[in-house]
Amino acid sequence: MRAKLQSARKRLLQMHFESRVGHIGGNLSALDAMMVLYHRVLRPDDIFILAKGHAAGALYVTMWTAGKLSEDDLKTFHAEGTHLSAHPAPGWSADIPFATGSLGHGFPDAAGMALGYQLQGRSGRIFCLTSDAEWQEGSNWEALIFARHHRLRNLCVVIDENRLQGFGTTRDVASMDPLGEKLTGFGVDITHVDGHNVEAMRCAFEAPSKGGPRMVILRTVKGHGVSFMENAMEWHYLPMNPDQYRAALAEVDAQ
Repeated sequence: MRAKLQSARKRLLQMHFESRVGHIGGNLSALDAMMVLYHRVLRPDDIFILAKGHAAGALYVTMWTAGKLSEDDLKTFHAEGTHLSAHPAPGWSADIPFATGSLGHGFPDAAGMALGYQLQGRSGRIFCLTSDAEWQEGSNWEALIFARHHRLRNLCVVIDENRLQGFGTTRDVASMDPLGEKLTGFGVDITHVDGHNVEAMRCAFEAPSKGGPRMVILRTVKGHGVSFMENAMEWHYLPMNPDQYRAALAEVDAQ
């Protein structure tokens, strides 16, 4: 798995550099979780929803490592007429059932799908990855009430808690700290885990439900794996210049 993660991280950096686009920090904080889900957890009848749509690059690269996208597909990232747009767009892959470009939409969609599966008696599970700042959106709290009310045991909400967002830290912009305590009041199962520890995440994702939706809060580092990007808010936006790209690749190669 370590080799797969290194390959995915390098390919993510290459894809963003060649396309001259940013959002690298939030992609790197979420990449490990997506890789664990795709390579260690998801069954054929499970569905993954990326609610934090600006991490689309990490999703595309993860799909590439799983054989669901080709090298030629990745070369179209952000290009004119591409399927691999800046935020996931539906209609071309079963792995992307919804558009999740606007934060606060993915979890409500996932909750509706989980209820649909439950009513149909389907065995599949729904995994939804949100950002932590996304919980500043009221729609997520409404969806949580809905999911808890319907006891959606087939739903697992994963929160990428890197504590940074577009205009600063989550604490400075609109504090929800400690987020886990706020969620506990809804009576859902909550697990806190290192979002860069493969085995810890696998165990958390696979844990059985105690009667309703589960929530896994990942302690992550924005820009994980590239020292000059780690915990630096500007890498929510910036693309890499050639020197930065070479330095980032060298660090990932050395890991």
